[in-house]
Amino acid sequence: MARKSEGSGFEKAARAFQANVASAGPVAAASYTLVGGILLLGGIGYAVDRWWSTSPWGLVIGLVLGIVVGFYELIRTTFMTPPGGR
Repeated sequence: MARKSEGSGFEKAARAFQANVASAGPVAAASYTLVGGILLLGGIGYAVDRWWSTSPWGLVIGLVLGIVVGFYELIRTTFMTPPGGR
């Protein structure tokens, strides 16, 4: 009898964990977009600096654009209304 209650408790915990992971997916993707945008656009700015010898302006502009794009995506995802919601 004890096994049945342990199994059902484990199943309940597993379902709760699965629901938490599923609900955290969009926010995790937005945070990856924030980091990726900063790294990608900062890298492009650095490459422009090396190519055109305009140091540090390409890097600065790339980092600022990366931060703006990343935070836009983060805010858009955070304040997005859920499907079927108000």
